[in-house]
Amino acid sequence: MMKVVITDDEIQIRKGLKMKVDWEEEGFQIVGEASNGKETFDLLNSIDVDIVITDVRMPIMDGIEFAKRANREFPHVKVVVLSGYSDFEYVRSSLVEGVKDYLLKPVAPDELIHALYRIRSEVEEEKRKKLETEKMNKLVHNQLEEMKQQYLLHLAKEELSELKGTLERLQQLQLNEFTSKDVIVQFFTIEMRTKDPQLLKELWLPFMMLCKEIAREYDNTYCFYDANYTNMLHFIHRVDCDKGQQTTLIVDRVQKHVKKYLKIETVVGIGKIVTGLKEFKSGYISALLSWSQSKLGTHSQVIDGTINQELFEFSPDIEKRLVNSIENVSIHDFKHNMKEILGETNNQSMMSFSFAASRVLFLLSSLATKYNLDTNERHQLIWNCQQSIWQLNTQHTVIDQLIKLAELVIKKIQDTRCSSNGSEIVENVRKYLNKHYANEISLTSLSEQFHINSAYLSELFKHHVGQNFSDYLIQVRMEKAKEFLFDRQLKIIDVAYLVGFSNSGYFSTVFKKHVGKTPAEFRKEITK
Repeated sequence: MMKVVITDDEIQIRKGLKMKVDWEEEGFQIVGEASNGKETFDLLNSIDVDIVITDVRMPIMDGIEFAKRANREFPHVKVVVLSGYSDFEYVRSSLVEGVKDYLLKPVAPDELIHALYRIRSEVEEEKRKKLETEKMNKLVHNQLEEMKQQYLLHLAKEELSELKGTLERLQQLQLNEFTSKDVIVQFFTIEMRTKDPQLLKELWLPFMMLCKEIAREYDNTYCFYDANYTNMLHFIHRVDCDKGQQTTLIVDRVQKHVKKYLKIETVVGIGKIVTGLKEFKSGYISALLSWSQSKLGTHSQVIDGTINQELFEFSPDIEKRLVNSIENVSIHDFKHNMKEILGETNNQSMMSFSFAASRVLFLLSSLATKYNLDTNERHQLIWNCQQSIWQLNTQHTVIDQLIKLAELVIKKIQDTRCSSNGSEIVENVRKYLNKHYANEISLTSLSEQFHINSAYLSELFKHHVGQNFSDYLIQVRMEKAKEFLFDRQLKIIDVAYLVGFSNSGYFSTVFKKHVGKTPAEFRKEITK
C-alpha cells in the first residue's frame, strides 16, 4: 500500500481529491494532509511517505519550492503538482527535478488514477532495480570475502608464489595486515562436536556465520574453511600487535557463544606462533596437530600446541625437491626424498614426524588439485593419510599412503602429458588462470608451472580455446571487474587491483576497449 500526502491551502480542494478516488481499493493510503510545503516537510520527517500531491500556489512554501527541496532531502518521494489553467504551461515547462507529473485543476478522476498508476509502476521498477543492485552488492561482497578466505587457505596449504607477487595479492584483497615481512601469526582450529550427525549439517551455516562475526570483532583476525576438514573452521590471528593475548579471548568467546546459541560443544587446537609468510604452513599444521590430540567425546576442549616447541624444519629446498620429483614423474626420487625427510634414522619425535608428514600431504594435495586429479581414490587416500598422521603411531602406514598418493598424482601427470590432443593440459591451464587471474602471469611462468615448452603450450591453448592465453586472461579479468563494479564501496582503483592491474588508468583503457565503456560509465549504467 503506497502512502500519500495531499497538500493544498484550500481544505475543500483536499476533501475533493480524497473523494475522487477509492484510494484503498486502488492500493493507496492517505496518511496526511497539509496546507503548505512547510507542513508537508514536517510530515515527511515524522512518517513514511511515497507520494505527495501538491498545489502550486500556497503560502509560506509553494509547490515548486517544496518539490525542489524534497528532491534534495527526500529523493525517494514522488511529487505530483496541481496547477490552475493560467499557471499550467509555465509550471509544466519548468521541469523541476523530482516532479513526476503535472495535472490541471480541476483534476479528472481518471487522470489522477492514471498518474498514480504511472508512479506506482515507476516506484516498483526502482525497488526492483534497488533490490537487484543490493543483491549484486551482497554477492560481490561475499565473493570478495570468499576470495580472501581462499587466499588465506592458499597461503596455509599450497605452494607460495614469489614473495613480491604474494604481497601484491594481499594488498589487492585488502589483507594489508599480513603484508609485513616479519608478520607474526597464530592459527587455531575449531571443530563442532555432537553425537547427532544430522544436527552438525543443520548447524554448519549458523556456526560459520557466528565464527565470522566474532572474527570481525577482533583486529587482524580472519576465519576460513578447508574442505578437507568437515565441521571445522580455522582462524588466523596476527599476534605481533597484541603479543598473543587475544587468541585465548577469541577462543573463549567462540566456545561460549557456540554453546549458548547453538547448544553444542567445540574442540579447539591452538597452533604455534610463527613468523613470516613462509611459515604459515607450519602454523596451520601445528594447529591441526594440536586438535588431533583431543580426546574422543562431545565435551568442549582446548589443546594448546604452543607448549611443544619441537617441529621438523621443512625448508623451501626440501619442498622444491619433492615438487620436482613429482613434476618430473620420478617416483624413485620422491621415495629417496621421503626417506630423507621421514626415515627412521632422523631421530624425530612423533610430533615432528606428524608435522613433516602433514607438510608432504599438503604438497601432494596441492599438486593433485593443480592437475585436476579429482577422484574418489584421491580423496580416500588423503583422508586415510590424515587419519594415520593424527594417530601419531603409524609411521610406516603414513609413508606407504603418501607414496601411493604420489604415484596417483604422477600417473595423472603422465596421462595428461601423453594425451593425444593436449586438451587436459589446456583445461588445467585454463582452471589455473581462472583461479589466479589477479597474479602476474606470463607464458613463460605458465610453461614453468606446468613443465611444458612455452611455444607448444601457446599453440595448444590457441587451438583448444580459440584465443591466446593473454587474451583469455584479459577476458576473465574484465568479467570479474564487471562483477566488482556493482559494489559501490569499492573504488575503481580497488577493482583494478583486485583483477590484477597495478595502474587504474591502464585498467580503464583496457576495460573500455573490451566493454565499450569506461569502468565509471559502466558502474553508472548498472546502478542508476
